[in-house]
Amino acid sequence: MSVTAAALRELHRIHQRLADLRDRLERGPKQVRARETNVAVLEAKLAEARDRAKQTQMALDRKQLDLKSGEQKVLDLRVKLNAANNNREYQALLEQIAAAEMAGSVLSDEILEGLEKVDQLVIVSKEAEINLAAGKQEMEKTKQALEASAVTIRADLSQLEVELVDAEKALPSEIKADYDRVVRSKGADSLAAVDEGVCTGCGQQITLNMQNELRLSRHVFCKSCGRLLYLPE
Repeated sequence: MSVTAAALRELHRIHQRLADLRDRLERGPKQVRARETNVAVLEAKLAEARDRAKQTQMALDRKQLDLKSGEQKVLDLRVKLNAANNNREYQALLEQIAAAEMAGSVLSDEILEGLEKVDQLVIVSKEAEINLAAGKQEMEKTKQALEASAVTIRADLSQLEVELVDAEKALPSEIKADYDRVVRSKGADSLAAVDEGVCTGCGQQITLNMQNELRLSRHVFCKSCGRLLYLPE
């Protein structure tokens, strides 16, 4: 059952290349999903920024209405103050005016702070819009690049699968079943070179008898990892 090292080296090369191409093809959708997740996060941040700006503006509007109402209250109290019948009523109205003006002063400060906060939140929203636009653009670029790459990868896969069928024809029929079994189990790791008496797949030393078998172009499986062994070029 003679099987040349060159044939096994070629089989190993094809299997490794097939595994690499399939892995690249599988990574494509994962990369797209990662970009889509990033866009979803950016959309959520934009929605949150807009909602915060909206809620802050609504609270600010309420305070401005309260301020106007308070100013009108002060005007009404001053009218009553001018028409006070006695000193006690006059003093009570003065106290009410002072309290209303104090409340108005506090509201004015809060409104100024609110205006600054709204301005800041508007800036945050605009930044979130820019980040979202950039995220969407990056996602589309990734999709287009991967779609173009996938076409090339599939073409290479088809070619390699044909090469694999041709390369497998060099295997003796007696070992084809064992070869198929190990390929199903290990895929690209189904074969390994022997370097100075060591299986490069698992790092275990093989026996001198196994090394001699390899030199005689006989098929040998590593007793430790089960890989089909071959001598390096």
